[in-house]
Amino acid sequence: MKLRDTIHDCESQRLAQRVAKLEEKLFGAMERIAHLEEDNARLREENAKLQQQLAAALKNSSTCSKPPSSDMVKPPKPPRKDHKKRKRGGQPGHEQHLRSPFPTEAVDRFEPYTLECCPDCGGSLELSDRPPNVLQQVEIATKPTIVTEHRGLAYWCPHCRKFHYAPLPEAVIKAGLFGPRLTALVAFMKGVCHASFATIRKFLRDVACVPISRGYLAKLIAKVSQSLAKAYAELFERLPGEAVLNIDETGHKEYREKFWTWCFRAQLYTLFRIDKSRGSKVLIEVLGTEFNGVLGCDYFSAYRKYMREFDVLVQFCMAHLIRDVKFLMTLPGREDQAYGERVRESLRELFAVIHRREKMTATAFQTALEAARKQVLKAATTRVPDTRPAQNLAKRFHQHGEAYFRFITTPGIEPTNNLAEQAIRFVVIDRRITQGTRSETGRRWCERIWTVIATCAQQGRSVFEFILDLVHAHFSGSSPPSLLPSGP
Repeated sequence: MKLRDTIHDCESQRLAQRVAKLEEKLFGAMERIAHLEEDNARLREENAKLQQQLAAALKNSSTCSKPPSSDMVKPPKPPRKDHKKRKRGGQPGHEQHLRSPFPTEAVDRFEPYTLECCPDCGGSLELSDRPPNVLQQVEIATKPTIVTEHRGLAYWCPHCRKFHYAPLPEAVIKAGLFGPRLTALVAFMKGVCHASFATIRKFLRDVACVPISRGYLAKLIAKVSQSLAKAYAELFERLPGEAVLNIDETGHKEYREKFWTWCFRAQLYTLFRIDKSRGSKVLIEVLGTEFNGVLGCDYFSAYRKYMREFDVLVQFCMAHLIRDVKFLMTLPGREDQAYGERVRESLRELFAVIHRREKMTATAFQTALEAARKQVLKAATTRVPDTRPAQNLAKRFHQHGEAYFRFITTPGIEPTNNLAEQAIRFVVIDRRITQGTRSETGRRWCERIWTVIATCAQQGRSVFEFILDLVHAHFSGSSPPSLLPSGP
């Protein structure tokens, strides 16, 4: 019995030890599982953040308000297998376009060519009444400039016993070395062609045979800038009274400082202003506190503040909204993607109605447009995921939803801000080429010449002819021409 009890006790002890070891291993395994679950949750959270950061880094002009020029760093899209790449040059069926010949009165010299005998048989020929074979050729003169020496003759007065000189015309004195047309050409090359002073100097030296310093060219541009001042001020004073204005802004480089170029696009003209601020104070300085028109703009905070503080009507850009919605669809969360898809489909239906406008009666169009508007608001404010990007978009619609549909109830309003964005594109190109300005004088020149360029393009006028008329008026002291079509 004792032996049996001893054996039993030993087996029980060994069994207890084995159970203890198994319990220890199980506890260790449970601890490892808990640690792995914690690591898994942490990695999932980090992965979600990294995916959001990746989506933000991959933003382009189709998913945010970045300019299309920023897309140049994107990798090229892979070619579609079913897409046949077309050949370079004119396509089959493309209508041929030929320039119109110069009229007879514009031809300075006629150069006739004759035949002495028949080129085939050598026989005599008779002059025919048929029109000649014509090839018009344009050439510049070897010396395309005219140098005029203005002389004020000297006279001796026996009574006063001193010399008197005949006065030179005031316009000649103001013009100085360069006449009005050459002055306008330099301004055209500087403003429209984005040419530097060094480039203009080389052109004048090598082509026009006029050696000149860059310092004098800078003084010449200052003269033209002064001649533009009154035309620019006329438009600036007119801005607060406009019924509709499209506004956009972009960065401006000036040595070591950061400025902003503001673009104000009205129905008849476009005005640029360079300012240190990108805030709403610029809108207050330019438009005042009692602006009664409608602003077309993006969702930038300066416009929202101006809208809120002074009760200004705003049409937020639908194109920017679509890009923000498309960005939601690039996020990793399925809820964000589904929400973005719903809002995008409702916006697509809205623009489908706009594109069918000419096929519908006025009443039917307004009814369909109103129904599409309600559907967009419903899709954007219901079943919103509990994520920050989706909540931000829904909050935007709750606060400013009606400001996206002002074009439905107000005639003459565009649903997008494309007009201002197209006008300011020239400024972005100029900034890339010229690298900005270096002083207040340069900023004023850019404001004025950009305003002239954009406004003349808007009205179908010649920029060079307008600058020339301004320079003539400035040198002669007469009233300058207006940038407004109804001006003098």
